[in-house]
Amino acid sequence: MTVIEGYTYGSAASSPVTLDDLKDLRASVLFGPEDEAALRLAGAVLESQVEDVLDVWYGFVGANPHLLASFSTPEGQPVDQYLARVRARFGQWILDTCRRPYDQSWLDYQHEIGLRHTTAKKNHTDSANAPSYVALRHVIGLIYPITATIRPFLERKGHSAEQVEAMFQAWFKAVVLQVALWARAYGDGKEW
Repeated sequence: MTVIEGYTYGSAASSPVTLDDLKDLRASVLFGPEDEAALRLAGAVLESQVEDVLDVWYGFVGANPHLLASFSTPEGQPVDQYLARVRARFGQWILDTCRRPYDQSWLDYQHEIGLRHTTAKKNHTDSANAPSYVALRHVIGLIYPITATIRPFLERKGHSAEQVEAMFQAWFKAVVLQVALWARAYGDGKEW
């Protein structure tokens, strides 16, 4: 098994979000057992394509200076080592989204991911010299490209149109669910 720098799944501090909160949020995004099954299938479909997916996503970020700025020095130079380490964790996130049970360990790591986008922990994991946070508006805005660009990859293994649609919808719900959880790290939680 390859060690991913900064990947601390299973050892993250406890999330302030409860499992009951997660249950309610799952209901809000209509995420049920059929979505979990569709995500497991998506994990099998995406496993051999993770690097190709990341190429698309990194191409999108690199083509948008306001997004690339989150991974760049104050002078505007991309931090290659930081981008590489985040890429490895991002690839694992694809697989975790599809394969991990959405239990306490998963919930704890979602909070850790959220913190790593805020001034609380951004740059700490990789000792990067980059801006101290990723603007929440961009995290929310990336829901669409992270979702829309996954469909062609889900279509590549010969599954029926119904199976592809089920995987796509489950992916969409899972991304919205996770971004909602990450948003908790941006405030004191009072109005979350």
